[in-house]
Amino acid sequence: MKELSLNILDITENSVKAGATLTEISIVESGDLLTLTIKDDGCGMSDEILKTVENPFYTTRTTRKVGLGIPLLKLAAEQTGGDVKIVSSTAADNHGTTVTARFFKNHLDFTPLGDIKETVVTLIQGHPDTDFLFTHQTQKGEVKLDTRELRVVLEGVPLDTYEVIVWIKEYLNEQYTLLSK
Repeated sequence: MKELSLNILDITENSVKAGATLTEISIVESGDLLTLTIKDDGCGMSDEILKTVENPFYTTRTTRKVGLGIPLLKLAAEQTGGDVKIVSSTAADNHGTTVTARFFKNHLDFTPLGDIKETVVTLIQGHPDTDFLFTHQTQKGEVKLDTRELRVVLEGVPLDTYEVIVWIKEYLNEQYTLLSK
């Protein structure tokens, strides 16, 4: 994939398909290291599936015979000298999956982050009943958006309402503008 935001979209879509009610997307930039973590409370993966998830010719989808999300993320991270770690549990009281990828931004093969704001908006608009916690930390500050907080303020107004989506876009644009100063 040409942008990490597309990897984030793909993996987060898998979280939603796994029944996640909350997916946390965290980007932490510290010096030359970018750490991406996607954590969900979905059904999790068995040890057997976890062992095969990095294989591009393994997928749980019935629409096609390959699954490239994790393998492409792993390739992008490893090309920069980074890595990917996946932890998952199917336990009834502690289920879900956490994908953590580390990238070295100063490497020639570092894949740019891309339009992360539009990725977050697309996820919220496409899955208005799912909660997302998005954080992006840099040395200049943090951008944060928590749909659980929005739901409290909106008092039942759906997150995919046009005016809400416009507000979310404006909020993220404002936060990133402040971060770039």
